Amino acid sequence: MAHTALYPGTFDPITNGHIDLIKRGLEIFDNLIVAVSNNPEKQPLFSLEERKSLIYEVTKDLGNIKIDFFDNLLIQYARENKVKVIIRGLRAVSDFEYEYQMALMNRNMDNSIETVFMMPSEQYSFISSRLIKEVASFGGRVKGLVPPVVEEALKNKFSKPKPQQVGVKVIR
Repeated sequence: MAHTALYPGTFDPITNGHIDLIKRGLEIFDNLIVAVSNNPEKQPLFSLEERKSLIYEVTKDLGNIKIDFFDNLLIQYARENKVKVIIRGLRAVSDFEYEYQMALMNRNMDNSIETVFMMPSEQYSFISSRLIKEVASFGGRVKGLVPPVVEEALKNKFSKPKPQQVGVKVIR
């Protein structure tokens, strides 16, 4: 029986920390579904298609990966794809509380699906997509933290002219 794990996330954008977990997940599981969350409330920088394309580009040399998206409950997606293991990354203690609550909620909805927590390699433990976007938005260096194709995509996103801010007149 082939064991498939599900690695969900927003991946906005995918980082070297994500890739580290994907590679290590493939050492444990026969197949891996990288499922991109389509959650418009998070206001992603990259569109769903852009995120899927970037993930494909940086994982195309790895075998046994399916790249997909979901816009429903993660546990529903796992059931629909007959997945029994969800991989979640933990970078710091601050991640644990949220991830623990999510794992317990998922178990409450379907106790046949397990959550496996994995920590990224030490050199990636401080990386988050949010932090990468913030640094890149100010022209900061993200080389080595994201794959080159992602670094280029970030440069393209942030090199576009920003709309001029309209001043507010204060009347006293």
